[in-house]
Amino acid sequence: MAIISANNVNLSYGINSILENISFIVNEGDKIGVVGDNGAGKSTLFKLIVKDLQPDSGNISMPLITIGYLEQNAYIISDKSIYDEVKTVFQDIENLENDIKKLEKLIADTKDESKLDKLLDEYSKLTDEYNKKEGYSVDSKVRGVLIGLGFSQEEFDKPVSTLSGGQKTRLMLAKALLKNPDVLLLDEPTNHLDIPSIEWLEQYLRFFRGTVMVISHDRFFLDRIATRIFEIENKTLKSYDGNYTEYVKKKNEEISIMMKAYEEQQKEIKRIQEMIMIQKNRRREKSVKMAESKQKLLDKMEKIDKPSINNETIKLSFDFIEKSGNDVLKVSDLSLSFNKPVFHNISFEVYKGDRIAILGPNGVGKTSLLKIIVGEIENYEGSVSLGTNVAIGYYQQEFSNLNDEKSIIDEIWDENPYLTQTEVRTMLGSFLFSGDDVFKQIGKLSGGEKARVSLLKLILSKANFLLLDEPTNHLDLKSKEVLEKALLDFGGTLLFVSHDRYFIDKIATKVLEMSGDSIKEYYGNYSYYVEKKSENNVKDEEEKKTKTQIKNEKMREKLKQKEAKKQREYMANIENEIIETEDAIKELEEKMCNPDIYKTGEIVDTQSKYNMLKEKLEKLYEEWESLSG
Repeated sequence: MAIISANNVNLSYGINSILENISFIVNEGDKIGVVGDNGAGKSTLFKLIVKDLQPDSGNISMPLITIGYLEQNAYIISDKSIYDEVKTVFQDIENLENDIKKLEKLIADTKDESKLDKLLDEYSKLTDEYNKKEGYSVDSKVRGVLIGLGFSQEEFDKPVSTLSGGQKTRLMLAKALLKNPDVLLLDEPTNHLDIPSIEWLEQYLRFFRGTVMVISHDRFFLDRIATRIFEIENKTLKSYDGNYTEYVKKKNEEISIMMKAYEEQQKEIKRIQEMIMIQKNRRREKSVKMAESKQKLLDKMEKIDKPSINNETIKLSFDFIEKSGNDVLKVSDLSLSFNKPVFHNISFEVYKGDRIAILGPNGVGKTSLLKIIVGEIENYEGSVSLGTNVAIGYYQQEFSNLNDEKSIIDEIWDENPYLTQTEVRTMLGSFLFSGDDVFKQIGKLSGGEKARVSLLKLILSKANFLLLDEPTNHLDLKSKEVLEKALLDFGGTLLFVSHDRYFIDKIATKVLEMSGDSIKEYYGNYSYYVEKKSENNVKDEEEKKTKTQIKNEKMREKLKQKEAKKQREYMANIENEIIETEDAIKELEEKMCNPDIYKTGEIVDTQSKYNMLKEKLEKLYEEWESLSG
């Protein structure tokens, strides 16, 4: 069933056309990944769906549905705690709870039977509604989603006003998910999540019963959740069935087929044109008529357009002035605290040519570790030493190395005054800043534009040891691919923090997994790390299982020994009882040999005791034999 339908939608900003004749259908239960270059109109499409923007022409229609919408740079002002703010999603249930409590008080205070019946009836209806809305599970839902998105239990009472931009985005994502809408529109939801939280979100969305449309540059994420891909390119939208990998394959096949058809037609056009020229050159009436006929045929031919391949992307190439020594970095017993411990006793070494990814949950201190290495944090314990001829280039996640007051051209030129204006403008052009764009103020740039400026500064640093903090966060898919190629071609050393699993898989030769009090090394890329982690988890389970089995064996052995001891004691008791019974029987037999007991009648009682003891002895022997066997 169609849940969103767009028909010939057009939108412009002034004279700039953004979307042209966009038509699509979203079916109930679809999981759609929306891809395209930065500025292609992906976020604009979402704003049209939620009616924040109105199209110039065409329409988007949908039935009466609920929508959960996460904007890319979600903003929130609240005086509540994290937990209380997220719980506002369930305001209707909270209102029900309050109404139920008021009714309970009224019921307790009411003596009038007729009023009481009405109150009880109302109470029954409200409690039924409360149960239908699963009011009893609100607390567990809120806690589960917050923890899944990387908030610790200790942070639940933290005021929203103290949160960073990334934390506020995560909070808004939690609210969108808990709303449990018919349609989820998520604009770059993984930007501020660590890998465990991204994996949790993937699982959540896979099992989400509603419809999902998600804008993302995370290729792993799109492969895991998408069943369809919407590509926005050259102001139009095209739909592909399958996940991201299948989309890329189909797109390449499509371009190849179109290019082949175009080239074949061009050959045919050239052949016809050559024949026309030959016929015209003969200058005979018949030949001229044939040429005219063929020209008409050529004019009527429906021309195939050359496939439009947008190759506009940044041009990256890293180089360095001098080579470093083999030992690039040595970190020994490094500890850091900000009021409370961040990490403790971290030690590792980096060698020339290493490409090392640092992984770990948010808050474990990955960015702080990079800042210690570059000297931005000095209040730490332990030692950090650089090797011979090591020159550091640092890409910062928050772009704090950029001056918001400067223009783009001044930001680059002021740090590289030896370059001519022509050289600076040429370099900026290769990073897609052309014409008057170079005079834009840094503070007014988008995240993607700031990322491009930071990357150019990194290239111009000519460093042989690059420290990168989330370098792919604001890059579109094409730019990510260019960056990956440039880093693979780089002859220096890399140490980087990233939650982009595809990027890590392609670049890393080693993974360092950080926790609060340790760092583990895995000699391989992300896939190798996941495989080894899985093996280690299985091994841990097996060891745990083995330890449990050993413990159980020991317990069984103890019980066995205990039982054996009990059995021995029991058999000894039986043996003693047999001896005692036999002695008693012997006494009675001797007694029955005395004729006097027959005269007194005592023989009746003696005979009865004798028979009972004989029966008892028989049973004792049977039990002793069964225990002996």
